[in-house]
Amino acid sequence: MLVPMKEILDRANRENYGVSAPIVSMELDARAALEAAEICKSPVILGVVYQATPDIVLLGGYLTKLAEQTSVPVALNLDHGTDFSHALMAIKAGFTSIMVDCSTLGYEENIAQVSELVKIAHAVGVSVEAELGHVGLGSNYNPDCTQGLTDPEQALEYIKRTGIDCLAVAVGTAHGAYKGTPKIDFERLVQIKELTKFPLVLHGGSGSGDNNLKKLCQLGINKVNVANDLFQSAYTNLLKTDMTGNGIYYLWEACKVGYRTRLIELIDCFGSKGKSWITAKTGLSHKTMEVKEI
Repeated sequence: MLVPMKEILDRANRENYGVSAPIVSMELDARAALEAAEICKSPVILGVVYQATPDIVLLGGYLTKLAEQTSVPVALNLDHGTDFSHALMAIKAGFTSIMVDCSTLGYEENIAQVSELVKIAHAVGVSVEAELGHVGLGSNYNPDCTQGLTDPEQALEYIKRTGIDCLAVAVGTAHGAYKGTPKIDFERLVQIKELTKFPLVLHGGSGSGDNNLKKLCQLGINKVNVANDLFQSAYTNLLKTDMTGNGIYYLWEACKVGYRTRLIELIDCFGSKGKSWITAKTGLSHKTMEVKEI
């Protein structure tokens, strides 16, 4: 069932668990993510990067249809929207949430731009995520790891002034594969959560370590973005699958199974397994493709 992201994260905040936010760019990885959520009876948030699709309205059209057929709560979120037009196109496409990423701007300009889009999004029932501090790149981790971390006091003011529904915080994780070892500031997260009591988002979940991720969710993270881990798992499963002869027709299914398998592990790690509040008896078909002679 397609729902506002705010509904998913307000529950996660009250009950203290994290919800997976896998990045998808087409029907195949979206189906893998939704199947994992159904198997785990967990809510899920599908994240889409604007630049990852040539037509976000077309993509949004069939992702919303898939979500509506799914037997667990599903939100569709624009990830890292850095342009005003991107946010409006995502709303047009049926997304139930947008991330307004102004994290590279100055504090006041960040607030001004985010607040403007909050007014627009909330007017049509769309949730808004924003980032304070800046989550850098894993490939540039050592210089980035201690720069741009979220200030707890500033976070509280930022939430009040922007009117957002959830806040992405920088506590030492990074986007993409790490070049170096993650240095996560758990104490900073605790301070932010105690001050704000607000739904918090972690970007850079991949490669951060399952034990660290579990602890982060227990300490107040309610949404965890993951991409690299899922794509790596898809690729690994593809490599170990026999693609000779007619086996090549199993190529996309092998990728889907690898993606789904890793996401199931992460859902359990984040604590959202069994947290679906929807009791629908039917959902997506999880039938595995059979390779036949053609």
